[in-house]
Amino acid sequence: MDLPIVYYDETEWAKTHTGNKVNKKHAIAGTQNITIIEEGVTIRGDLATVKIGKYCVLKTRCDIRPCLKIFSKKPTMCNVIIGDYVYIDEECVVNASQIFAFVHLGARAILGNGCVIRECSRVLPDTVVPPDAIFPPFSTIGGNPARVIGSEPLCTENLMTEAMTMYYDNFVPQQRATLG
Repeated sequence: MDLPIVYYDETEWAKTHTGNKVNKKHAIAGTQNITIIEEGVTIRGDLATVKIGKYCVLKTRCDIRPCLKIFSKKPTMCNVIIGDYVYIDEECVVNASQIFAFVHLGARAILGNGCVIRECSRVLPDTVVPPDAIFPPFSTIGGNPARVIGSEPLCTENLMTEAMTMYYDNFVPQQRATLG
């Protein structure tokens, strides 16, 4: 799979010592270990811990926020865990408790409060996952309300690893691109 080279303006992006690339027009509170965060992304790590794995991409205007659970009649904000090699397309709302590794969320997908998306799954664009739903590994998920409508290939882990690594490698500053 060949992905196009994505050129970015270095003046609009911050690069961390670990190689993460974060657009300066975002709202992040209390997060770490993120690979590429584009403009307009909101991550509410001030409400509860948001853990995001390596080689993840959060496209423009995504909203990542902890889920709310009731324990002994007391509302509690719960941590969000997003695994490695996860691609979250533009305008997604993630209120899930966990997204396992090698998952692709399509544009404008909405993940309801406390839901779980298991590894090597794909959520189609405009899908609405209900609260507390749990989907098995290798699922193709779509609809409103979301349901399993197919399955992903057994090589999904390899495909997502290659795609996310290539996306990161092809995400280069404009200045470097014009020199070559």
